[in-house]
Amino acid sequence: MNTQTILVVEDDEAIRDMIVFNLERSGFRVIEAGDCQTARVRIADDLPDLLLLDWMLPDTSGVELARSLRRDEMTRDLPIIMLTARTMEDDKVRGLDSGADDYVTKPFGARELIARINALLRRTAPGGADEEIEVDGLVLNTASHRVTGNGKPIDLGPTEFRMLRFFMTHQDRVYSRTQLLDYVWGGGVYIEERTVDVHVLRLRKALAPLGFDSYIQTVRGAGYRFSAVQAA
Repeated sequence: MNTQTILVVEDDEAIRDMIVFNLERSGFRVIEAGDCQTARVRIADDLPDLLLLDWMLPDTSGVELARSLRRDEMTRDLPIIMLTARTMEDDKVRGLDSGADDYVTKPFGARELIARINALLRRTAPGGADEEIEVDGLVLNTASHRVTGNGKPIDLGPTEFRMLRFFMTHQDRVYSRTQLLDYVWGGGVYIEERTVDVHVLRLRKALAPLGFDSYIQTVRGAGYRFSAVQAA
């Protein structure tokens, strides 16, 4: 079962529903958008592992969105597959030059799309297959995107996963909400600082059943700290 999240940006509801159905059947977590403005909101709130992006959208073209994502620190490495009915070679070159990693022409089969998604995710997976971060029984695997506590699985969303990874690799130091926005979401993201509190709350809730929520400590007036040592 996949734990990876895919954002589908497609304004044709019938096509979007078909894509979502097949992705979910293949085990992916799916979020949706029908235009670029909504896609930007989805990305800021819940950075996906891969973006399926239609070329022709009602507000801004997928090509322009891909270019802007590549200029942003947070999304410059986001895997992008462009979906379009354009079949000319020049169009394919333009799509790839915009920053897309792959190009799928409509109509396409569900099996082909899933295969291309899996291939791209394998190519862009961070670190090696065995790259793990461990703190006192809390284990985060950067390749499989799995987290366990004392051998038991912990279910995290993509943002909470990135936040936990940052915390586990930067222990015992206090980070302000502004710093966490920069490090976890990336610079240039225009979201409120209280968004950090929301995701910290979600992360603590996920860690609580196994007792690891206490590792994320609030430092009044300063921010948050991750430490296996209990605060005085």
